[in-house]
Amino acid sequence: MDEAQMQRGQQWLTELLELMGMRAAVEITKVEQEAEGTICCWLTIDQNNLTPEQITLIIGNQGETIDSIQYLANALLHIQDKTEKSGYFMIDIHNYRVQRQTELLALAETVAQAVRETGQEVEMKPLSSVERRQIHSILSQSADLTTESRGNEPNRRLVVRPRGKEVFENI
Repeated sequence: MDEAQMQRGQQWLTELLELMGMRAAVEITKVEQEAEGTICCWLTIDQNNLTPEQITLIIGNQGETIDSIQYLANALLHIQDKTEKSGYFMIDIHNYRVQRQTELLALAETVAQAVRETGQEVEMKPLSSVERRQIHSILSQSADLTTESRGNEPNRRLVVRPRGKEVFENI
């Protein structure tokens, strides 16, 4: 992702907020993901001129609105950029992403411990695609565990199980 793409993302988000009746600055932070070979562009919405109600509206119920805004930003980025995925946007306000990442890390550790103790798979409650991807990524570091998503949106669930315990359906 180059500077021009980051600027377009910032401008798009600023205009979207204005269409929602909110005036807020959007700060760009570039984070290089060396392990993935990509660039993550954080677009952080300045909350100083927003009411608590507006912040809640942007985040939405269980992060659904901010996830949707982020999805649209990334879809637009990749429609305009015909090359291979070279980066992505993370949209944040009021440290929501950082706080939620901490919660997801704790959830992943709890589920991993339960799977290790019981030797049985654990099906997690429905999570957004963004959050499922984060937990997949967190648990991919574990040599003894594997993850998969099952079901259909909006009830798609992440399943964590011991590596080597394959599931054979339709046999």
